[in-house]
Amino acid sequence: MTGHEVLAAVLQVRARGPGEDVLQVLAWRRARPPDAGRWALPGGRLGDEEDVETSVLRQLAEKVDLREVAHIEQLGVFSDPGRVPGPRLVATAFLGLVPADADPVVPDDTAWHPVDPLLQDGDPPTAFDHARIVAAARDRLRAKLSYTNLGFALAPREFTISALRDLYVAALGHAVSATNLQRVLTRRAVLEPTGRTAPPGPAGGRPAALFRFHERTLRVTDASAVLRPPGG
Repeated sequence: MTGHEVLAAVLQVRARGPGEDVLQVLAWRRARPPDAGRWALPGGRLGDEEDVETSVLRQLAEKVDLREVAHIEQLGVFSDPGRVPGPRLVATAFLGLVPADADPVVPDDTAWHPVDPLLQDGDPPTAFDHARIVAAARDRLRAKLSYTNLGFALAPREFTISALRDLYVAALGHAVSATNLQRVLTRRAVLEPTGRTAPPGPAGGRPAALFRFHERTLRVTDASAVLRPPGG
């Protein structure tokens, strides 16, 4: 008999050190075989009376007390017969995004991990095919930042353009011009000024204007757009 589970690759731009914001993924450490000691994405078996989205939202809320997800969407179905030991288990995976200013409470066996070391170096080691799911989630996020307004799910309610640029840099993995980002998102009617300014930093200087996303639900803004690295 084939089983069915739901899994969530929940991503957030978080500080790894002073002035170093990186894209991170939420995972919990397995205590029992198979793959004991490795890090797994949150989720679990699909309930008999649930659809997959209801199930993943329930399991995020119950298992990791993660109620601050700004966006969730189905990522794909992972159905390799050998993806887990034992009876066949098909996974429906989701991408979830948490705003940078949220700090969800998570259990002791759960932690945030930078995505790049996890995918490039296997640090920390992940369970089953979960690294493949994380890679698919990262790639989906990068693609949708180019042609939708999905940045709303990474950003606080209000932000400066330089802070928004830093979030895009962390998510895309390459440099982004703050001026160009503001121009593109304003032209697409994605951003609007709040009329307020951010408090000056320790070095003083001119207060920076605060912006917000016009909408906090997903929409396509430019179906053919791609945010490329400078010179790319």
